[in-house]
Amino acid sequence: MAAGLVFLTSGAVLVLEIAGLRLVGPYVGVTLETSTAIIGVALGAIAYGAWTGGWLADRRLDPAKLLSPLLLLGAATTAATLPLVRAAGQWLRGTDPGSVMLLAMMTLFVPAALLSAVTPLIVKLQLGDLGHTGRVVGKLSSVGTLGGITATFGTGFVLVAAVPTSGILYGLAGILALAGFLLMGYWRKRAPVTVALAVVACGVPVAIVAPDPCEVETAYHCATVTADPARPSGRTLLLNGAQHSYVDLDDPRHLEFAYTRWIASYVDTLPPGRLDALHLGGGGFTMPGYLATTRPGTDSLVLELDAKLVELDRRRLGLRTGPSLRVVTGDARANLSFVAGASKDLVIGDAFGHLAVPWHLTTRELVEDVRRVLRPGGVYALNVIDGTARRFVRAELATIAAVFPHVALVAPPEAVAGRVSSNFVVLASTAPLHAFSPPDGAEVVAGASLRDFVGAAEVLTDDHAPVDQLLTFS
Repeated sequence: MAAGLVFLTSGAVLVLEIAGLRLVGPYVGVTLETSTAIIGVALGAIAYGAWTGGWLADRRLDPAKLLSPLLLLGAATTAATLPLVRAAGQWLRGTDPGSVMLLAMMTLFVPAALLSAVTPLIVKLQLGDLGHTGRVVGKLSSVGTLGGITATFGTGFVLVAAVPTSGILYGLAGILALAGFLLMGYWRKRAPVTVALAVVACGVPVAIVAPDPCEVETAYHCATVTADPARPSGRTLLLNGAQHSYVDLDDPRHLEFAYTRWIASYVDTLPPGRLDALHLGGGGFTMPGYLATTRPGTDSLVLELDAKLVELDRRRLGLRTGPSLRVVTGDARANLSFVAGASKDLVIGDAFGHLAVPWHLTTRELVEDVRRVLRPGGVYALNVIDGTARRFVRAELATIAAVFPHVALVAPPEAVAGRVSSNFVVLASTAPLHAFSPPDGAEVVAGASLRDFVGAAEVLTDDHAPVDQLLTFS
């Protein structure tokens, strides 16, 4: 029983840690800062809970009487985590460290601390002979570590892919509550059990009332599709709470977001006819639809990380794949290595989000692979989102310019000047870029003006790409 309780509570803390990262992602993004905050808060809770549990163990004649209350309180606070974070997340959106830390604290500090207090109490109960201290402590420490490992692999590889975060948290709360009820002795102490059960159950109606930001929860995103009240056929795809793509179900030529119009306006200057296009990131598949309509016969290969997002696109955004529109699911960089060299006329990068940027898609090594798959004179068009500090877009421009001899930036003048946050489109090629006038009042920055804009920005590499830090406070 002692080993089972240590295994359960240690594993539960790791389940909370992994599920917590999923829970806060729609509000503060899945960034290095978010992961750091969740891990740091979990370690702090473990330290505080273990210290408190040891302190309590030395001040009670029978530490066993504390085990059931700790498990039941852990169950109650685990069940309350979901509605609490969903309610608070609406007010704490953003990537500033304060919001990230506060939401991480709300997510797991209290339940993790309560559950971490169990092991010291059990150690005290098991130490009937000081001659066996090392064996007891070593065994329980090993069992706790095994519980954490099992929970980590089980949650990361199985539960997150198969069960929504709400199901993981409520399932964990139910298991903890059951363990607490069994320890308490249900038939002999019915009143405390009833109270504890009421506390655990109260999380369910609160969760129903609390706003749920997800229509579909995938292994990578909280995804939602909303209708455009001003355009009956318009649909907006939101990933992790931020607008990602807009699709007009009746007119693929309609591009709602300015950055897609900038890319399209440059693509329209290319020689007429079909293109061989590669898309790093699918999202709502807006640009593949536009190319198929404006350039019949275009072959689009889309490298999209999230298979469930593709399913949502099929169901809600009219996605139809076939010989001329193929989707390969999995990591874009890993799958890019299998694309034949000099096989594409156009590569469009649209895998960066407002709250999360996959750093390994920003580096010089990635850009070199993009150049490898482009034919001579082919174009790389990349969508970048940055704030007024413009540190990330400058670094990305420096990185792309280290690989491609001809680079240009398309953005609103006020964004170039650092007065507003914005999308920025980077165009790059081995041949001189065509002159064009982007719509929506955007300007093209190239040549000496671009070099002045980039300044001394560092080239991002696989060895050093501090993307999250560049975006923080932008």
